Amino acid sequence: MRSNTNNRYSDNGSETQKGTRRIFRRVLFFSAVLGAAFLLCVPAAHAAGKKAKPGKVYVQTLKNGHYRLMVQRRPYVIKGVCYNPIAIGKNHEYDWWSDPSEPWMADGELMQKMGINTIRIYQPHENAEAVKRVIHGLYERYGIRTILGHWLGFWEYPCPFYGDAKFQERIAAEVLQMVELYKDEPGLLLWVLGNENNYSCLGYVNLWSTEEIAKEPDPAKQKAMRARIYYTFVNDIARRIHAADPDHPVALGNGELVGLDTAAQVCSDVDLVACIIYRGKTFGNLFNSLKATFNKPLYISEFGADAYDAYLNKEDQNMQAFFLESQWRQIYQNLAGNKDGAGNCIGGTMFEWSDEWWKYNESDPAGWGVHNTESNWSNGSYYFDIQAKDNKNMNEEWFGIVALLPETDSLGLNKRQPRKAYYLIREFWKNPQIKKRKAK
Repeated sequence: MRSNTNNRYSDNGSETQKGTRRIFRRVLFFSAVLGAAFLLCVPAAHAAGKKAKPGKVYVQTLKNGHYRLMVQRRPYVIKGVCYNPIAIGKNHEYDWWSDPSEPWMADGELMQKMGINTIRIYQPHENAEAVKRVIHGLYERYGIRTILGHWLGFWEYPCPFYGDAKFQERIAAEVLQMVELYKDEPGLLLWVLGNENNYSCLGYVNLWSTEEIAKEPDPAKQKAMRARIYYTFVNDIARRIHAADPDHPVALGNGELVGLDTAAQVCSDVDLVACIIYRGKTFGNLFNSLKATFNKPLYISEFGADAYDAYLNKEDQNMQAFFLESQWRQIYQNLAGNKDGAGNCIGGTMFEWSDEWWKYNESDPAGWGVHNTESNWSNGSYYFDIQAKDNKNMNEEWFGIVALLPETDSLGLNKRQPRKAYYLIREFWKNPQIKKRKAK
């Protein structure tokens, strides 16, 4: 097994950047081992013994252990994107939620034509009415549902004090307020708690501690102590969400599978796992590894590929489309009912819908209007351009399956231009072919 740690965040970890920051990617490589079967179904724990409401979202467990997400009593595969439509020349402080030009409506039309049924929001804006307008507009006009998340204070300065009871209660109160505000929105799909917060337990980023942990001389035991505290905290929030909102599942946001052996012991009240995965062409043994470690449904909450070849110094839409189609093929192979898969995947949200031009140097406003082609992190799983200088091949500003153009429309919005991946994935969703194809 080989591992990489990839830096996708800047040194400034302020809370104001909570909805847009990227952090370390710990990419694990496994050999692929797949297998399962399918039969009839019984409801999962939170649905057991109850008649599902027409608008209720829940996880259903098949008799063979496969999982599927149910919406309005029908199976639902998440075919989604991570969504944060930052305009050219703006940065993370841009309030697109309140933009009178309503960028989500222009995007919603394109998404509907592609076949997207879900967007993922890392954390909603403080303006609740604006958030409701977005959720309602996308659902009523285009049938697109929204996944809402919360950072759980991950970017608070100087660190998230997960070992402090007052900090835990304040963050839990924020989450429960979010739940109360949006739980009755017809377009809401599910909740995600955290993103890659488990990396703070390992000391990769935003390291935190307690007096008891600081007294422990063994670094490995320190990590285990932090993980147990953190996942216990998440479990408490999940339990409280279920009491306030029994109609929407709760997901544990996690970087890769790191720490889920501990989560399996103390975080059983979450309904599913939302994993951030950047493994290139395949997800390796992800699905079976999760089943063996923490047997919960898997929603791949962030995955994708950029559209810039850092080695040849040019846009490469074919490269992005190749990786994304391969990734979606594996997702479909591991949906419930596929005899050749693990049956524990319920879909995913690609990173991301549109390019974000501000990300390479977010502290420099002059660069927010420049589509930067420099990379600041490396991932050998994306092998076409790994020979770039210093092996830095991941271009943070080029992950969109839709490109933003400097030209604007009559409403002042940057024009959207779908890339090849947009069309390729659209056709795949219409007629999924999950057999392996030869590499490019």
